[in-house]
Amino acid sequence: MRRLAVPAIAAALALSAGVLQAEVEGPPANEVLGTWQMVSATLEENGEVHRPYGARPAGMLVFTSDMRFVEVLTDADTPRFASDKRGEGTDAENQRAMSSSIGFFGTYTVDKSGRFTGNRVEGATFPNWVGSVRGTRELSLIVRGDRMFETFTRPDGGALKAEFVRVSKPAQ
Repeated sequence: MRRLAVPAIAAALALSAGVLQAEVEGPPANEVLGTWQMVSATLEENGEVHRPYGARPAGMLVFTSDMRFVEVLTDADTPRFASDKRGEGTDAENQRAMSSSIGFFGTYTVDKSGRFTGNRVEGATFPNWVGSVRGTRELSLIVRGDRMFETFTRPDGGALKAEFVRVSKPAQ
């Protein structure tokens, strides 16, 4: 009986330690949680590479702990409008601003390991995106340390590739 009790007690202690460790660690970290600043972006389409946000892309991508996101990407060199009234730009000014910037927001998901698995766009400066649901086939976000690499495959087949650096990460 004594021979059976020692291994049983050892197994129970090992199991208890594993449960306690899991409780201390909690759920896996959300890799994308925090604020990210865009440092580069290219668009590959029809065998050509373009810079949709210019030579000095400016942008932020924020993922909150309640599973919401907001992303705004712009060209830092977009010229100011002649008018200071937002709704009074010329056709050329409006076309340039629209083609070199995007802003959108919505919800996102991560898997049990904390990796990004997709998003749903609830609002956007490009209205055709509203209601879009993107999984990892269309939108890939890979985090390596404090760098994040985004690949968005557009419906027309073009691939936007952007790199972000982490600006802040809230406690989880």
